[in-house]
Amino acid sequence: MDIILLERVEKLGAIGDVVTVRDGYARNYLLPNKKALRANEANKKVFEANRERLEQENAEKRTEAEKQGDKVAGTEIVLIRASSNSGQLYGSVNVRDIVAGLEEKGHKIDKKQVIMGHPIKTIGMFDVTVALHPEVHVTVKANVARSPDEADQQAQGVDVLAAMFEEEAAPVGFTEAYDPNAEPGDVAAIQAAEAAEDEAETPAGEEQA
Repeated sequence: MDIILLERVEKLGAIGDVVTVRDGYARNYLLPNKKALRANEANKKVFEANRERLEQENAEKRTEAEKQGDKVAGTEIVLIRASSNSGQLYGSVNVRDIVAGLEEKGHKIDKKQVIMGHPIKTIGMFDVTVALHPEVHVTVKANVARSPDEADQQAQGVDVLAAMFEEEAAPVGFTEAYDPNAEPGDVAAIQAAEAAEDEAETPAGEEQA
């Protein structure tokens, strides 16, 4: 279907552009949300008659979004969640969680403005995009942790999840007892003496194991 864009749409075009999209995308999203008009002759005339007003309204909305963006950009929200020892969440962090976290920080954001490719399913620091306007996108930080102390560590740049994996991968072994006061030469002498003692205790003609 050919449509006329009434605002900038990501990967499609800017206000006033005539583009071709799938029928379902137009009928289910663009047209009902007043982001576009069917590109017939009547609508083209209507758009051209109102182009100046539409562009002015868009500019005003963009300016307001930029002011809001200055306040929202870089906001860090802490989300405390239970997880397994490997850092996998029992559940996930979704758009509603981001909206609620931002609201606690004093930022009123509509869930439709939050862009997440998929829910967050592990602990860690994550960038989340907020589209305040088709031409104004800002990034906020989602600090997903198991405790406030862990969240503080992540905020300071500590990769808690990586540290957990390193701890799990560490080999389990033992260390021999040693005299912390012995010098390297003393250790070698002690080992030589113990070897000589073992050899002396072995009966003549008996093979050592």
